[in-house]
Amino acid sequence: VQLVESGGGLVQPGGSLGLSCAISGTTSSINAMGWYRQAPGKPRELVAAVVPAVGTPHYADSVKGRFTLSRDNVKNTMYLQMTSLRSEDTALYYCWIATLFDHWGRGTQVTVSS
Repeated sequence: VQLVESGGGLVQPGGSLGLSCAISGTTSSINAMGWYRQAPGKPRELVAAVVPAVGTPHYADSVKGRFTLSRDNVKNTMYLQMTSLRSEDTALYYCWIATLFDHWGRGTQVTVSS
């Protein structure tokens, strides 16, 4: 299984950024999928996740109303659209899927700074 994130970068506070996660190599059903992030000196935290069988994404309180998780089953790609970005959103963002096991991407850096 391979997860490849893209779309990170430097953005000013209040700006927007979109992340993508290309998913390949899985032959098992995806039970859950989403995005985590880890800021320096802090533990990894869940940002957004969805159980495909249910369909309604769950969001961390800190990003509700600002971030949107979506997926394109045809392209096998998951997205995280981030708006109204704040300095505290600065972190390494990881793509994650759960099949029989957890699978992680290598992460993409998002830096929110003026």
